[in-house]
Amino acid sequence: MDSSLPYLTLFIFIGCVQCCLDNHHNATRCFDYCVLGAGPAGLQMGYFLSKAKRVYIILERNSGPGSFFNKYPRHRKLISINKVNTGKQNWEFNLRHDWNSLLSDKLDLLFKKVSREFYPPADAFPVYLSMFEKELGLNVQYGVDIGRIRAMQSATGRSYILTDQHTSDYTCRVLLVATGLWVPHKVDFVGSDLVEGYESISTNPEDYKNQAVLILGKGNSAFETGQSLLGSASVVHMLSANPVRLAWQTHYVGDLRAVNNELLDTYQLKSLDGLLEAKLEKIAIIQLQEQRGRKRSKKRQFYLTTKSILEHQQEKNSSDEARTRLEALYSDNFPGRKPYDRVIRCTGFQFNFSIFDSSACPPNSDNAKGRLPGLTAWYEGLNTPDLFVLGTAAHSRDYRLSAGGFVHGFRYTVRAVHRVLEQRYHGNPWHSTKLLTTQLLSLILKRINEASGPYQMVGVLGDVIVLRGSHFEYVEEYPIQALPHFSSISGHEFSNHGIIVVVLQYGTKKIDFLGKDRAQSDWRNAWKSNFLHPVLYYYDTLPTEEEMKLRPKGWPLPRPKAMHHMIEDFLAEWDAPISHIQPLRRFLEHCVQTDLKAFYAESCFLSSLTHRKPPLFCQQGYLKQQGVTHSQLWQDGR
Repeated sequence: MDSSLPYLTLFIFIGCVQCCLDNHHNATRCFDYCVLGAGPAGLQMGYFLSKAKRVYIILERNSGPGSFFNKYPRHRKLISINKVNTGKQNWEFNLRHDWNSLLSDKLDLLFKKVSREFYPPADAFPVYLSMFEKELGLNVQYGVDIGRIRAMQSATGRSYILTDQHTSDYTCRVLLVATGLWVPHKVDFVGSDLVEGYESISTNPEDYKNQAVLILGKGNSAFETGQSLLGSASVVHMLSANPVRLAWQTHYVGDLRAVNNELLDTYQLKSLDGLLEAKLEKIAIIQLQEQRGRKRSKKRQFYLTTKSILEHQQEKNSSDEARTRLEALYSDNFPGRKPYDRVIRCTGFQFNFSIFDSSACPPNSDNAKGRLPGLTAWYEGLNTPDLFVLGTAAHSRDYRLSAGGFVHGFRYTVRAVHRVLEQRYHGNPWHSTKLLTTQLLSLILKRINEASGPYQMVGVLGDVIVLRGSHFEYVEEYPIQALPHFSSISGHEFSNHGIIVVVLQYGTKKIDFLGKDRAQSDWRNAWKSNFLHPVLYYYDTLPTEEEMKLRPKGWPLPRPKAMHHMIEDFLAEWDAPISHIQPLRRFLEHCVQTDLKAFYAESCFLSSLTHRKPPLFCQQGYLKQQGVTHSQLWQDGR
């Protein structure tokens, strides 16, 4: 690592302060870090910055934290798991099943203090965030509505200027955007102006009594809305381009959750509700007055058709809007031939790009229909250096792959970003543990059985083990898509002994997830595992960017020099001596080219008498008069 980096960083920060002094007449407030948004991601970053004693401020336009949850979800039930009782007291392990708490050194500052319900009420989340902010003393300024963000380049470096509703400026060297997704995503189609939005609909079921309702979308917000209407609406139909994706099949928490899927029952059991497939860009919604006898009533109804059929009919007779003409557009069994009383849009939200000017605006992502900003593997905006995106808005990096769009995922990606900041701007290497090679097996087993970060951020965050002969460095929760840049981002030099990357991942094969052959039990078939299981990748050289792009489909990393799958386990506990530990030890011995078994003192004594080079365990313990170290006792018992 370049020893001049801390001095260069200090020079840049001093330059930023000088810039602030030069603009003092404009009421500029200057900080090293500006965090935009006091939602869960913003407060999580605030905690890490506060703990590191950095000069920062969190700017929030509303009067309290987590204001999104004051309104959403509209029907006031969260779908994030709040499993209070796990049978274990291990704090790190319990976070695997606590999807609402944020990370801090106060181990009792958990969401269960405000709610113990498995699916908590939405009102509990702002209460928890407020408690988190106050107990940790975070620097949050409320009532600051940032309307414009621009970048300024000077001789001392790049900075960002944020202007609020009072034309006051906030200048910072690094901008951390944690505004979430709150702008409704609208699809433009014929008649889209006739549609009600999820953000403004009534949540009183009585307002839909005996009405036929068409919902556009098939995500959790759409099903949440449809489920609330099952007892009051006469008909609920749902329409989107794709069939329903079930979270228990895709392993993606953003897909339809079981808590919201009652409408699937009423559809499959033919109780008036139904699902349709069509691209929203190609549909058309037509509004007509209801015909009763010879008179038209004031009640208006909506008909579903397609853009192409409508255009063809308009060419034939552009002035005739009669019902008989409309019915002629359909085949006699067209699913949407009956009128609807209401059409509701439930198509999700998107990132607010409008507050950025051209000098500071990250590009749209290639995935998620461009609703999210495009980011590097370490969550820095593409073409916007020193601007990082946190939380739900950073989900473009793992869209439909992992949990980065949700609290239980992005609390770890926020920590990863903070570690990037500490290395880049302050010369503090990524958090790591340095141990003797004989302890490698024990530490890996501990991490895969307890760690919550890799468990939640499947295939995205992994542990990187830098092998250095007699010892190793264990770097936790590194964004593995940034592996080609490991040395510069982590501050840990690559070793000619190679690295091992430990990742938790699902199988890539599509199967019947409730069928009898859904799981593997023989450790020799571990590579066929379909459920969540650890996978170890050994590289003797760092993968390149080109290799990352060309990796096999469904793989989180390129093909390594050696690879090891640990067999999936029904209990998600990888501690079986024969099925888990022994195959793992043999793989590690292949990587480090030495015997990793543990020995009693008598065995070490005999080996030292009969071998020129006793096993590594004996070299680092018994022969140095250290005996058997405590960390190996569990392994000896096995």
